[in-house]
Amino acid sequence: MARDLRIALLHGPNLGMLGRRPTQHYGQFSLFDLEQQVRAWGQERGMRVGCFQSDHEGAFLEHVHGLSGIVDGAIVNPGAWTHYQWSIRDALEALGAPFVEVHISDVEARGAQEPHRRISVVRDLALTAIWGRGLDGYRDALDALVTELG
Repeated sequence: MARDLRIALLHGPNLGMLGRRPTQHYGQFSLFDLEQQVRAWGQERGMRVGCFQSDHEGAFLEHVHGLSGIVDGAIVNPGAWTHYQWSIRDALEALGAPFVEVHISDVEARGAQEPHRRISVVRDLALTAIWGRGLDGYRDALDALVTELG
């Protein structure tokens, strides 16, 4: 079991709409459901998970800036910002803590019809990237952080 690790769970634009987005990509769970499950998994691993979601880039950046030196690691689903928002990349780089990039849907498979989904401006900074595993991807991300930080 990991020591009392502090983990930030960060979600970008439109993820507050989980439960109303296309279920074939995002499932039927809400952001609240996701956060409750990740907190429970984190607790099982000796982690305290704090959650944040914003559709506003500035608010997201300020939140990430405020986490520097406070969290041990992060799980980040940047949403659409994944594909083009270099300011998010810069903020995550300055965070100074390992993070896992997570996507609920299979961005690689979706890239056949939507090529922009294959681009990630944060992937090379991330400890690892997980996609297409729905909620289970977040559990995998916690496990990757336990391995890295535990």
